[in-house]
Amino acid sequence: MGGGPKAGPKGSQGSQGGPRGSQGSQGSQGGGPKGGGPKGGGGRGRKPGPARPREYEAQIEERNRARHDKPRVKMPKTFGEQEGERLQKVLARAGMGSRRACEELIDQARVEVNGKVVTEQGLRVDPEKDEIKVDGLTVATQSYLFFALNKPAGVVSTMEDPDGRQCLGDYVTNRETRLFHVGRLDTETEGIILLTNHGELAHRLTHPRYGVRKTYLAAIQGPLPRDLGKRLKSGIELEDGYARADHFRVVQNTGKNYLVEVSLHEGRKHIVRRMLAEAGFPVDKLVRTAFGPIALGDQKSGWLRRLTNTEVGMLMREVEL
Repeated sequence: MGGGPKAGPKGSQGSQGGPRGSQGSQGSQGGGPKGGGPKGGGGRGRKPGPARPREYEAQIEERNRARHDKPRVKMPKTFGEQEGERLQKVLARAGMGSRRACEELIDQARVEVNGKVVTEQGLRVDPEKDEIKVDGLTVATQSYLFFALNKPAGVVSTMEDPDGRQCLGDYVTNRETRLFHVGRLDTETEGIILLTNHGELAHRLTHPRYGVRKTYLAAIQGPLPRDLGKRLKSGIELEDGYARADHFRVVQNTGKNYLVEVSLHEGRKHIVRRMLAEAGFPVDKLVRTAFGPIALGDQKSGWLRRLTNTEVGMLMREVEL
């Protein structure tokens, strides 16, 4: 009888209506303090949300798959990772001045890369592939060599001679790089002859299409008729066709000794000697003083010099390179 008062809270009836009865049994489904409350891992007083439809789940899964399968966009390289060399460094190495001077050329909009004017510093270029110009002249940034030799008389215009005669190759110290001679000079003719390892330039400089002018000084015996220049420019008939001079003038005259200048764009063998001989004035001595824009100047006989970057640019412009 004494156990009655203690039976209500924890007894069998408490499972139906006592303070811990009905709610305690429901807590096992997630609502009570010992079921899904703070100590059980659930939200405090939070009701479970509605279940998402299968179609919605499928859309999310498809969207996630598409995002992961999408090809990644290649981001531009950082400045330090970009390929090539800085433009001002390439220009300085090509002989256009100090790096600061080359930066000023860029600031002044005097530099072009692949046909576009560059005005911003830091552009990186490939000196072996990109075409770089300063003031409209191509800059020789590639590993090309360009030389002018004042060929002495008696030297054959070949890089090697099987008969052991003195040849152009004897005047080139760098024999590791193959050089081409641009055209030829007669063995007894002196003067400027160009050497390069730029095959396309060498080909164009001698191609009739580009008509590169060559200038000669010839020593002949007079007296000379007044119309000699006119005859040479009108054309002298030779065994292989007419030959015409572009320019003729008397440079010096001492008694019967004349020094005349003849310019022409043809490159046939012995062309100047044959023209003057056919006109009645055999040549005693012949010197080529200019090839296109490259002049012999005061370069000594037998001396080899490297062309300046400006000279190379003028040659390339001459033949549309």
